[in-house]
Amino acid sequence: MEKLVIEGGRPLSGAIKIHGAKNAALPILAAGMMAEGTFSILNVPDLSDIQVMLSILRALGCRTEHQGDTVTVNSSTAQSYHIPESQMSQMRSSIFLMGPLLARFGRVQVYQPGGCAIGERKIDLHLRGLAALGATIEETGGNTIICTAKELIGAEIALDFPSVGATENIMMAAAMAKGMTTISNAAREPEIQDLQNFLNAMGAQIIGAGTDTITIEGVSVLTPCTYRIIPDRIVAGTLMIAAAVTRGNITLENVCPAHLTSAIHVLKRAGVQITINGDIMNVSCLARSKSIERIITSPYPAFPTDLQSQIMVLLSLADGLSILKETVFEGRFKHVAELARMGADIRVDWNSAFIRGVPRLYGATVEATDLRAGAALVIAGLAAQGTTIIEQIHHIDRGYDRIEHMLSSLGANILRTTPVPTE
Repeated sequence: MEKLVIEGGRPLSGAIKIHGAKNAALPILAAGMMAEGTFSILNVPDLSDIQVMLSILRALGCRTEHQGDTVTVNSSTAQSYHIPESQMSQMRSSIFLMGPLLARFGRVQVYQPGGCAIGERKIDLHLRGLAALGATIEETGGNTIICTAKELIGAEIALDFPSVGATENIMMAAAMAKGMTTISNAAREPEIQDLQNFLNAMGAQIIGAGTDTITIEGVSVLTPCTYRIIPDRIVAGTLMIAAAVTRGNITLENVCPAHLTSAIHVLKRAGVQITINGDIMNVSCLARSKSIERIITSPYPAFPTDLQSQIMVLLSLADGLSILKETVFEGRFKHVAELARMGADIRVDWNSAFIRGVPRLYGATVEATDLRAGAALVIAGLAAQGTTIIEQIHHIDRGYDRIEHMLSSLGANILRTTPVPTE
């Protein structure tokens, strides 16, 4: 298995362009299935999750091409509505294809999706929403799920929780349903706004994304288009925190500051200096960061759960005691044990972490337990004294386009190593 080897102690400096958002690209690639023909998505990063999605599209009969940061998909040859179980087990986001395939073929067969082990992530809200649009849901032996619908009919749907995935799946199915659909208590993430903009560019009639109520007037036909996705706010946030942890000074280009309001607010409370000029952001922190009395993760626009593990590294080196409460995923503190191996002083009580800042962290061999936990360990390694070796880095590759190249360009001493096979 490949590993990352980091020699810590170097402040990050320089400029870097933020790549496109994984969490925007995946549902948009799925949504393109609803229009027969060739569509192109620009600003797409080269991530393992993207490659899995493209392999699923090919299994459904599409022709795909990924050159540079442009993905082109010809969906006119798609014939299958059955997503292979082996591919669904690799990535939770494969569930996004339920709505588009149901809208196009009137039938879809899927399995319980895989992905990071960060807690219970049921798909009942997805299924309940599709059922409200007229789909019949059949859960057979094992984990097979078959949805069928002769016709999708608009409906008023109230979500029990503002689930991003459920909101997006319902949006896509409703885009070609007969009549009007209203989603109440919808998720408000920027990636949902990006999906709305893409669907509308293909001819859909959707308003309200970014608020808690989304209204969709169904149309009978969608037309392929070319579309550029938004920058990845979590990658940007990760690099902002990395700059602060290493007491560096970096400039982020192709960033959307409006998508990072909560992260910017938290980092400023910790003493980080942030200046913004359009889509360019400068982040610097030349002294030890301050502790923060309380941070609570919640759905957008609150502080994102996808930056919880990374900000914990900053708090681990801050001056004083901080409290971090995780309200989205109950299994998202697995990185705590790994940070403790590096000298962090963290105590977990149910869904809260009590973090007492220490003067320094020390290099160690640690394991990435999920995507964002892996990013946190990379940040810790950048700041630690000595050498840090991170194992199971396939998790990191799901969301960061060659993270070692990104950080090396900012002056970090980080290498990816591949073990030599033994006979």
